[in-house]
Amino acid sequence: MTVTPPQAQHPLGRFASPVLLLVAMWVVQFADAILPGSFTGFGLRSWDASGLGGIVLGPLLHANWQHLIANSVPFLVLGCLVAVEGTRRFWAVTAVVALVGGIGTWVFNAPGTLTVGASGLVFGYFGYVVMRVFAPGRVAHRILYAVIAVVVIGVYGGSMFAGVFGVAEGISWQGHLFGAIGGGVAAFVGRRPRAERGALPV
Repeated sequence: MTVTPPQAQHPLGRFASPVLLLVAMWVVQFADAILPGSFTGFGLRSWDASGLGGIVLGPLLHANWQHLIANSVPFLVLGCLVAVEGTRRFWAVTAVVALVGGIGTWVFNAPGTLTVGASGLVFGYFGYVVMRVFAPGRVAHRILYAVIAVVVIGVYGGSMFAGVFGVAEGISWQGHLFGAIGGGVAAFVGRRPRAERGALPV
């Protein structure tokens, strides 16, 4: 039986997902600015079962334009580094980061605290890129990720460290910490053994 292998995704197409997700954040912020009321109430509210929907909605919401602008560049840069592995991998990593980061924030933040913003995803992507060095895979890929990790740590390491350990009023270090943990988990979760990756159905 002849089997046609699946066509590879166009390299630039891989970056569509993080770009579209960032565009969605800007659209939501624009809508929040012109419509009555505030969307931030749909964020993640700790120790409130009705606030668990913020695990999904919280990363799309921001307290103000400055908050969104501060998150946009690192989100796009680190998101695209994750998306290099493909669209499915990007969304899988995003889901794990949002889930682990959201649950960790919901549990360990003060009851009633409202958390919004994409910084949890930013820290998650950072954790993923760094821990990807130690995940199973081809040696060449791990070396490449080691180089990328060194560059990423050099550029963002200081701000990431401050975001977790530098306690500042109004900043959710819980979201940053558990987002980074989620990224580390995502680096090891859902990876098929190398021998299976090239297998074709018959």
